[in-house]
Amino acid sequence: MSRRDYAMPFRAPAIPEDHVPERALTVRAAPSVASRGSHSRRHRRNRSEYGGTSYQAQNEFPIFSQTGDVEIIISADGRTERYLLHRLYLAQCSGFFECGTSENWSRGQQLSSLSESSGDTAQKGPPVGAPRVGGNKTIWRYELDPGSQENDIPMLVQKDPNASIFGGNNRSSSTRTKPTNPSGGFLRSVVGNFSAMNLSHGTGYDDPAEDILRDYDNMFRIFYNYPPTLDAVNIANAYVQCKSLLTLADMYDALEVVGPRVDHHMLQFQNLLWKQIAKYPPSYLKLGYLARSKVIFSEAIVHVVGQWPAGATHLRTQLPDSVMEIIEDKVEELEEMKTKIEGRLFRITLLTAKGERVSPHNAYVDWLAVSLFREWLADNTTPPPPPTPRESPRTGERRALPPNPPLNTGKIYRLLGRGGSAYLGHDECKRFLKLRPEEYNSHQLKRFERRLDELKAVAKEIARPLMTNCLALDLGRDGGSLGYLTCTRVEERDFPWET
Repeated sequence: MSRRDYAMPFRAPAIPEDHVPERALTVRAAPSVASRGSHSRRHRRNRSEYGGTSYQAQNEFPIFSQTGDVEIIISADGRTERYLLHRLYLAQCSGFFECGTSENWSRGQQLSSLSESSGDTAQKGPPVGAPRVGGNKTIWRYELDPGSQENDIPMLVQKDPNASIFGGNNRSSSTRTKPTNPSGGFLRSVVGNFSAMNLSHGTGYDDPAEDILRDYDNMFRIFYNYPPTLDAVNIANAYVQCKSLLTLADMYDALEVVGPRVDHHMLQFQNLLWKQIAKYPPSYLKLGYLARSKVIFSEAIVHVVGQWPAGATHLRTQLPDSVMEIIEDKVEELEEMKTKIEGRLFRITLLTAKGERVSPHNAYVDWLAVSLFREWLADNTTPPPPPTPRESPRTGERRALPPNPPLNTGKIYRLLGRGGSAYLGHDECKRFLKLRPEEYNSHQLKRFERRLDELKAVAKEIARPLMTNCLALDLGRDGGSLGYLTCTRVEERDFPWET
């Protein structure tokens, strides 16, 4: 069965019969049913026949003493967490464990049942949480290896299972082998190495050891369909925790199972999430890609395309080629739409009462209104010329100046979409006509403004397709304070994990 079948909500598979111990615990009936019609005295279940406390091995997450066959030790900064889980669950949720416990790669060993001569441990009984091994059973053991160098990423490696379960020799039987390359190339430190474009305000993310323990615990909890322990109040903390958890899941090829859980958690923030995505679209684009979140990915890519080429250099170093191709295709589509609309705007004109185009000969004031509109449109949609190199006063050499920042015409089209007094208002019209004082009067000004309003109304209808808001964020009637377009549509075929 493919791991793709275990998309959220994930339902853990049943334990095979050969994993059930010989002495399984008996399931008690509900008290209301078991005691119905009975007047017999109740006996305490936790008292043994010999007056001592009976040992009852734990068989639930995170220690499945009776059925677990994969022991995992997570140690960080002197703190240790131990798990005894099932190979079946781990292999179905993680490609790393599927490969590591396979016949070709596995270091698991066939172990015999505990004999009476095993030493003091067998005589005194296992301690609380200690695994019990009955019959012939394959056991795997993993430990978190911090690595030998400072920049090494902590990761799980296989060890000799005899060293932990039977207290035998403690020699390692493995070498540090990195898992397969994660999809998308997001192999980063579990602690997180966030650039300047990521969240810069306080997040409380300052204990690497605690973060490592939390991330592994959350990943294993998700494997067993338990909710992860993530911040549900502070979205900045939740983002950092989810990003760290997804990076860990990417290392162990478990994004298909962990991603939907992260998506579900982040979407609970609703309006606050949309505002955060508008502030940090590149960061949330990576989060949406890792989590396979169609909503977060779509919301972020609309902002990224609208602000393009801002952040392009950073995105190319952080995102896989498949995502960059989608962004560049969307940018090209938006530019093509803007070019068509811009051509129609420049062809706007006015007609006389006889149906002729206005000109300086038949309607001079009307022609001035058309000229002013076209001049304003050309000035605001044409990139400025490159700066002229200046000569150094000392050496006489010409020094090249930095190029002008790229022009984003989204703000101009938003003004065109508003119309009315959003641009070329009363004062601008008055100053323009006063350039020739001999022809200026109040009657000419009113006629000029009326004809300019006719041009604005036509331009508003032409620019309407660019005013479409494809965000979940409510921008208000006039598009809010965003200075770029948000009309990019993301279709089902645009999600890179669907191809």
